[in-house]
Amino acid sequence: MPFRAPKWLDGSTLALVRAGYNLLESISGLCVESSLVVEHFTNGRLGGSEENNMIVIVKSTARPQEVEQLKKEFEAMGLQIHLSQGANTTLMGLVGDTTCVDIGKVASMDIVERVQRIQEPYKKANRKFHPQDTVVDVAGVRIGAGDFTVIAGPCSVETPEQITAVARAVQQSGAVMLRGGAFKPRTSPYAFQGLGLEGLDILCAVREEVGLPIVTELMSSKYLDVFNEKVDLIQIGARNMQNFDLLKELGQVDRPILLKRGLNATYEEWIMSAEYIMASGNENVILCERGIRTFETFTRNTLDLQCIPVLRSKTHLPIVIDPSHAGGKWWLVEPMAKAAVAAGADGLMIEVHNNPEAALCDGAQSLKPEKYDVLLQQVRQIAEVVGKKF
Repeated sequence: MPFRAPKWLDGSTLALVRAGYNLLESISGLCVESSLVVEHFTNGRLGGSEENNMIVIVKSTARPQEVEQLKKEFEAMGLQIHLSQGANTTLMGLVGDTTCVDIGKVASMDIVERVQRIQEPYKKANRKFHPQDTVVDVAGVRIGAGDFTVIAGPCSVETPEQITAVARAVQQSGAVMLRGGAFKPRTSPYAFQGLGLEGLDILCAVREEVGLPIVTELMSSKYLDVFNEKVDLIQIGARNMQNFDLLKELGQVDRPILLKRGLNATYEEWIMSAEYIMASGNENVILCERGIRTFETFTRNTLDLQCIPVLRSKTHLPIVIDPSHAGGKWWLVEPMAKAAVAAGADGLMIEVHNNPEAALCDGAQSLKPEKYDVLLQQVRQIAEVVGKKF
């Protein structure tokens, strides 16, 4: 690979870096990215960060004891090591101040295939650290890596009769998890706020009766222990996506987390919120796109389906789409749900109500069970075409 010098290097530094580049190539026999050499020979001081994370890709022929020895050498430098072992590749993620690592020496080792710096601020959620798709298990239901998952239920729990009827209907259509809000974050303080713990108890009772794992939103760490005990998949809503204290506490629980995208969040901000949970100890995170706020006012939000291929390239975490909150209109749910499946989503979360006109919350975006049943028949066909197991 020809050397490409950054324009901002002065003459003397350029000569040093060019010489270093030629030296590394002659030592390692590899084509090395010139940007990596600049970082190494300037010791990260020319506009670089003190913490430059790195991936070492180990050859498939390396013996386990050789990998372990290399891992110990990096740990002796004060680095944290994230080891990811696939069928044919072993990745060693180095987290910390890697300016002490001699890239040329590492790249020339017999067991090393190549070395790559990581520019993104997220590590545990980064696909470069973890090439294989993550599968999150929710009470026996698999989400991710080719398994397509359907979550459905009303926006909020209203009565035992209502939630039971909806649960049975969506289960018969093919849903494998039941959603329902016990606590509801509302824009207006005068709007229905949910039944609280009473609603959670209703959800638990319906789970026992119908057999569907439950998904519901946690709004405050006040109820974290209760949710960890009773809820199968804890949902974090858009408004709490950057509640960092709450995210760190979620890292201490046993339950998987469904993390919705914030109203105005970028992809990186969203992934960084997942990183907070994962860095605190809980790596079972599912990302959920529910529409973002744009200048358009006809729809409730704008569903960003581009997030599916973009996130697929950036992170290994499963991606679920919520077309109900995105459009805010029931007749938009069907086309957006089908488009999401075609784009490669790992699942759908759709609001279903047996009497939307009388719903206490978001009836306008809820499908009736009959329409939901027809939609799932079409979704199943699309899922098969794109290679998803429904």
